[in-house]
Amino acid sequence: MATETHEAAEHAAEAMNGAHEAAASAPGMPQLDFTNWGNQIFWLLVTLVVIYFVLSRIALPRIAAVLAERQGTITNDIAKAEELKAKAVEAEEAYNKALAEARAEAQRIAAETKAEMQAELDAAVAKADAQIGEKLAESEKAIAEIRAGAVDSIKDVAKDTAAEIVAALGSDADAKTVEAAVAARMEG
Repeated sequence: MATETHEAAEHAAEAMNGAHEAAASAPGMPQLDFTNWGNQIFWLLVTLVVIYFVLSRIALPRIAAVLAERQGTITNDIAKAEELKAKAVEAEEAYNKALAEARAEAQRIAAETKAEMQAELDAAVAKADAQIGEKLAESEKAIAEIRAGAVDSIKDVAKDTAAEIVAALGSDADAKTVEAAVAARMEG
C-alpha cells in the first residue's frame, strides 16, 4: 500500500510539472498579446464610432428634449408662482381696504348711535327740567300761599297775644292800636 501511495504522488508531481511547462509556453492573456493589438484597436475604434453615433443621434437628442421640457416647465412654474404672488398681494390689499372700510363704518355707526343717544338723553333731561320747573313753580306758589297764610296767621296770633298781654298788664288797648303796633313790628 505504501508503494501505491508513492506512485500516486509521483504521478501528481509529473502532472503538475507538465501544467507548469504548458503555462510557461502559452502566450498569456490575449489582451496583452502584441500580435492581437491591431485587431483590438480596430474593434475599439469601431465600437467607439458606433457608441458616438448612437449617443449623438438617439440618446443626446432625447436628453436635450427632456432638459428643454424641464426648463420650460420650470419657467412656466415660476411665471405661475409670480402670477399667484401678484394675486395674493392684490387679495391682501383688498382685504386691508375692506377691513379699513369696515372699521370706518363701525366708527361712523358708533358715532351716529352716540349722537342719537345723546340727543335722546338731552331731550329726556330737557323734559325732566321742564317737569322740575313746573313742579318748582307749583311748589313756590304753594310756599308763597303758605307763607302768606302763615303771615296772616302770625298777625292774628300776634294781635290776639298782644291784646291779651296788654289786658293782663291792666291796660285797655283798642284793636286799632294793637294792630298798628303788630304791623310796625312785623315790617321791621
